[in-house]
Amino acid sequence: MKRIVNATWEGDGMDGIGVLSSQSGAFNNMPYSFKTRFKNDDGKLGTNPEELIAAALVGCFNMKLSFVLNEANFNPDELNTEAILSFEDGKVISIDLDLKGKVPKISKDKFVELANDAKNNCPISGALNCKISLDANLL
Repeated sequence: MKRIVNATWEGDGMDGIGVLSSQSGAFNNMPYSFKTRFKNDDGKLGTNPEELIAAALVGCFNMKLSFVLNEANFNPDELNTEAILSFEDGKVISIDLDLKGKVPKISKDKFVELANDAKNNCPISGALNCKISLDANLL
């Protein structure tokens, strides 16, 4: 599998603007800039690379956990995970995952065990060079 994402940037680092487009069309000419990266706390003006990394991890994690649960004969009704990425001194230092799951007939301990397995073995977490923590709870 190969996926293509294109980034175009115009101008200098501080005042320039860019757009991101994906092969799938999930985003097309999505704006990003210094302002959307560092000065736009409400996130309404566009995305930034860190947000996309967090989205990639949380999406991959939920899908991997679904497969891990299925392999252990559990069928999740819902997996809802929030990713909080911390960026300091020009580096992604950590991503905290907060998972809430509806999984019939599973114990809390088994859920946590399988969630950690998914966290440690999803393809995106293997590609990241930062601390990834997980808080897993059943609803």
